[in-house]
Amino acid sequence: MRREGLTVRRLRPLLGTWVEIRATGRAGRVERAVASAFLHLARAQQRMSFHAPDSALSRINLHAHHTPQEVDAWTWDALRKALAMSRASEGCFDITVGARLVASGVLPDHGFATLNASIGSDAVVLMPRRRVALRRPVLLTLDGIAKGYAVDLAIHCLRRAGVEQAVVNAGGDLRAFGAEASVLSIRAEDGAIRPAGLLRNAAVASSALGLSGADQERFPGRVLHPSGHAASDRQPQVWTVRAAQCWRADALTKVAALAAPARRHALVAELGGAIVQAAQHAAQEDAA
Repeated sequence: MRREGLTVRRLRPLLGTWVEIRATGRAGRVERAVASAFLHLARAQQRMSFHAPDSALSRINLHAHHTPQEVDAWTWDALRKALAMSRASEGCFDITVGARLVASGVLPDHGFATLNASIGSDAVVLMPRRRVALRRPVLLTLDGIAKGYAVDLAIHCLRRAGVEQAVVNAGGDLRAFGAEASVLSIRAEDGAIRPAGLLRNAAVASSALGLSGADQERFPGRVLHPSGHAASDRQPQVWTVRAAQCWRADALTKVAALAAPARRHALVAELGGAIVQAAQHAAQEDAA
């Protein structure tokens, strides 16, 4: 006879938002697994945060144009994935826009002002033994991928611990696994929460474009085109993408937001994602 698992639900402030983990598994084991998953999230934040002056990412930004910097396996893997996405996204995803975000006050200045940093992912060199070099000063930001990557780390931790079912939700960057589907709702640009079907063994993430004032507070991240074109002059819109991994969904929301309209859906699909629409919007389009 199969024993019913224990479901726990925990909430902690991490990754610049509130992270919720809901997990089902054997009593005793599931509590430890959730605690370990939160530890993974905290470590990812410590290593990949632009806001932390002592993070591995800040060390790269300050010193890698002079001396290659050895980094941990997670940061290395996130950089590898981000650079591959940059090459494949037709210019819509670029982790070297940090200088522009610092100049606009979105990201903090940890002594970067003297670097005269440019943009361009061609400046980033991944060397043997997990060393990162910069051909010229650029400021890397992993904000477009790190939260989703951290969610994936938490999910892998829970699965290794034998958890049967779980959802990790980091402020809308969300991944679920298990036999039961989770009801999916997404936030629209007007702040309304709308149903968007079910999520099973997959991930979703959202990014907003063109919001201002109080609306921007619901989506604190800013989408910036690598060309430097302001995104705030576009019609306010929220883009939600589904993918197998949360890091991919996270990155592809920027591609969805910035790709040419005629290319948007196809490009996101080519890169392993699908744009999610709220149920009522999808119904309206089908009826049109």
